[in-house]
Amino acid sequence: MRYSVHLYVLFFSLSLFGCNNQNSSTPTAAPGTPGSSLERVTLALNWYPEAEHGGFYTAQLEGYFAEEGLKVEIIPGGPGAPVVPMVAGRTVDFAVGNADQVILGRAQQANVVALMTPLQKSPRCIMVHAESNITSFDQLENMTVAMNGGRSFAAYLQSQLPLTGVNIVPYNGNLIPFLEDKNFATQGYVFSEPFTAKEKGANPHTLMVYDMGFNPYTSLLMTSDSLKKENPVLVQKMTRACIKGWQKYLADPAATNTHLHKLNPELSDEMLEFGVEAIRPLCELPEAGELTFGQMTLKRWTTLIDQMIEAKVIEGDRVKAGECFLALPGE
Repeated sequence: MRYSVHLYVLFFSLSLFGCNNQNSSTPTAAPGTPGSSLERVTLALNWYPEAEHGGFYTAQLEGYFAEEGLKVEIIPGGPGAPVVPMVAGRTVDFAVGNADQVILGRAQQANVVALMTPLQKSPRCIMVHAESNITSFDQLENMTVAMNGGRSFAAYLQSQLPLTGVNIVPYNGNLIPFLEDKNFATQGYVFSEPFTAKEKGANPHTLMVYDMGFNPYTSLLMTSDSLKKENPVLVQKMTRACIKGWQKYLADPAATNTHLHKLNPELSDEMLEFGVEAIRPLCELPEAGELTFGQMTLKRWTTLIDQMIEAKVIEGDRVKAGECFLALPGE
């Protein structure tokens, strides 16, 4: 369920106007570096602080942003956080989002561009009960599935699967219907909903959407075309620091997880540990030596655009794959 939503309006409203709240995070300057000498930057999250943002917070806590001369304010998000409009409209400098959001934004003239990705595989899943004996997507039939139909992954699944007898209902983050009905499935993120379901006594099994070939880069760092053109040095500094932060977080998450728990008390130590363990394999590069950490490929972006066209999420020829992301050195 990715946590409760009741504080979102307050958090997001305060964040937009630059007010401090318990989930906002402003870094301190590196030792010996005057805070006033650091360039102020804003980074908006697509959700409340959790494991999928761990590398960004690590970059802050370990002083990697400060080493690049940056003072980064991390702004928490929540359900429906409009990270693409915020970046495109220059309300914030950078944001965290997913590749399909970048494509949707560009299709609507919101020119945002992806800079780096910590996750090579999407954490998106459909969670079923192990007792249902469902082990593949084509076995989803004669049941109820909670899934937001407007999302790109849902549109793709609906375009590829027969879903015979499947009643699709909106996903609202509430796992009670799943817990009470063995013939109920729900969308989720592999590092979140399965943990909660197990904690409540269920025996969940996850069907990973990437196994169907729909695999958007997730939790990526994005900025606007205009900022990329106006200040490429800033973009490079931010990208380097975030890559370094993510590599550190995956290797040693303890300090950052403690910080995340303080920012979001609903995250238990056990949930954060579960989240990191679930995220680590998703961050593995497809082939040793083919890419470096954080890199993306033109082929992946092209495939995703084609899939979104096939699922009628966007119209053909509206988005060029090469404009969706910034190639890192070595690509």
